[in-house]
Amino acid sequence: MTRMPFFLATAITFFAGAAFSDPLPSWNDGGTKTAIIEFVDSVTDPDADTYVPERDRIAVFDNDGTLWAEQPAYFQVLYALDILKEKAAADPSILTSDVLRAANDGDMEGMMANGLDGLLEIINMSHSGITAEDFKASAHEWLTNTTHPTMEMEYAALTYQPMVELLRYLRDEDFTTYIVSGGGIDFIRAISRKAYGIPPWQVVGSEGNTSYSAESGTPTITKDGGISFVDDKEGKPVGIMRHIGQRPILAGGNSDGDFAMLEWTTAGEGPRFGLLIHHTDAEREFAYDRDGHIGVLNRGLDEAGERGWTLVDMKEDWSRVWTGASE
Repeated sequence: MTRMPFFLATAITFFAGAAFSDPLPSWNDGGTKTAIIEFVDSVTDPDADTYVPERDRIAVFDNDGTLWAEQPAYFQVLYALDILKEKAAADPSILTSDVLRAANDGDMEGMMANGLDGLLEIINMSHSGITAEDFKASAHEWLTNTTHPTMEMEYAALTYQPMVELLRYLRDEDFTTYIVSGGGIDFIRAISRKAYGIPPWQVVGSEGNTSYSAESGTPTITKDGGISFVDDKEGKPVGIMRHIGQRPILAGGNSDGDFAMLEWTTAGEGPRFGLLIHHTDAEREFAYDRDGHIGVLNRGLDEAGERGWTLVDMKEDWSRVWTGASE
């Protein structure tokens, strides 16, 4: 009997294992997982009519509530509150308004009394007058060393393992993955590579005013406060065109703030995929959709089916939630 050479047997074993390995191990078998894999297969098979060249395999994802948690408040808001309190302890005179005083006292109701204007006031106070490099270092340190109030893990550990797997799977299939978030672009860039394997230049987000100066002898970019672009709702497709320059073929979100992004993405020609994360798991994460102040999902729930979007049931579709914990 002729023996197969050892190296050939080893190669066959390796490639057979790779071919049959599960690209999404934290996703339960079912319709959602199947839909994702079938879509990826359809656009990466060069012999299929649905084949999409690598240059056009663009996938975009919201961040808050899609790639990491967003309860009880957006992580960037919680960071801003901690920085405000730190500044106020050193100089109480900065608390010049009812909103800032409420924020410093931990009065969330008083803090939100002025809505977005009040939130922007807090962001301005906590995010301005600092170089871009120092802000990035501060945000990264906070995300990796500060513990979430209920989950008992650092904020950076509260990314969703199934979504991290999805990002990796797409890149393995020659997609380029982007974050497109209503959150601050600099805040997300501080952690995007570590958390998701996404470099900072593939992050699209809301932008504040910045300025350049070399007066001190050192060229410096400084965050000046204020908002120059809001990358939310109808702003998301605009942000994609500003930063990426072409329509994606896959978009993922979790709230009606992502509706326009999914609508625009899936309206293009050829194969398209829309994904919405439905927060149904009160035991392992949080359960919310139609009501609340964060991650409200009304229109997306009502229209996902007729638009052909895939609705992810977190409780049923995910065997594991967090990257930072064994479950």
